[in-house]
Amino acid sequence: MEQGLAIKTSGLIKSYGKVRALRGVNLEVKRGELFGFLGPNGAGKTTTIRCMLDLIRPQGGLIQVLGLNPQEDPVSVREKVGYVPGELSLESNLRVESQLRYYNDLRGKKADWDYVRQLADGLNLDLKRSIKNLSKGNKQKIAVVQALMSKPELLLMDEPTSGLDPLMQQEVYRLLREAAAGGATVFFSSHIINEVEALADRVAIIRDGVIVEEAQPSKLVSMAMRKFHVRFKESVDLDPLSKLEGVTLLSRSNGTAVTLNVEGDMDKLIKALALFPVSDISIEHTSLEEIFLAYYATDKDKKEETIDESRI
Repeated sequence: MEQGLAIKTSGLIKSYGKVRALRGVNLEVKRGELFGFLGPNGAGKTTTIRCMLDLIRPQGGLIQVLGLNPQEDPVSVREKVGYVPGELSLESNLRVESQLRYYNDLRGKKADWDYVRQLADGLNLDLKRSIKNLSKGNKQKIAVVQALMSKPELLLMDEPTSGLDPLMQQEVYRLLREAAAGGATVFFSSHIINEVEALADRVAIIRDGVIVEEAQPSKLVSMAMRKFHVRFKESVDLDPLSKLEGVTLLSRSNGTAVTLNVEGDMDKLIKALALFPVSDISIEHTSLEEIFLAYYATDKDKKEETIDESRI
């Protein structure tokens, strides 16, 4: 494994019975990198991360994490990694502090408790509360704190902001940037394009168990699609709008209302609409699954999509 790499997978294959979750995943993540792992639900994100920790074993391919083979030495790998699973197992009868101290004991009491309190304070996590009385979001904060508290070399985070409100999401982003600035490598999965765009240095996009693209976060802007629903105070000529680059007219109503699909930058459309007598406008963000179907559809997807449309 190259010295500058924190993670390397080559030809990673994993099946659950007849379901092929991973079909040859190739990844290289540099040390100190904030690396986003983006894909729709069921694409293989969680399976890939669990293979890196030897929580499950692939049927084929090679994995190296921090220069170690997790299948040969899983204990050494886990000593160096902070992990946020999709759902952390918690003891409901414990208080938050007791649960975190238990995790700290398992890791050889490496954590500085002043730092743990600092993390908890930043996330508005009450260490004295009983876990059974916590919301999903507060339980997710425990997952984030336990991953960060020992200041590991590598953070593997499976959708780390799941269940958190926007303010707490921003705090998690700050903590991950801080960890990377301190030398840690951060590998996090997400199905939220805006999250990966805001946080990652580089992005891998997985679909149906295969990496379909590696890109800079700026590439995600061009993938964004939105539907504009616009009403006008009077009937207007809609042709100038339909001729704009990246704009597709989906429906119109006697020149007084229009629905437009907009890909990428919205600037040209906004400037064009400023010349019209607009009475109301709403924007509908296209789901990630729809975006992936548009950009990375397989032949099977396209066939199924055509069949579905013919039934309408």
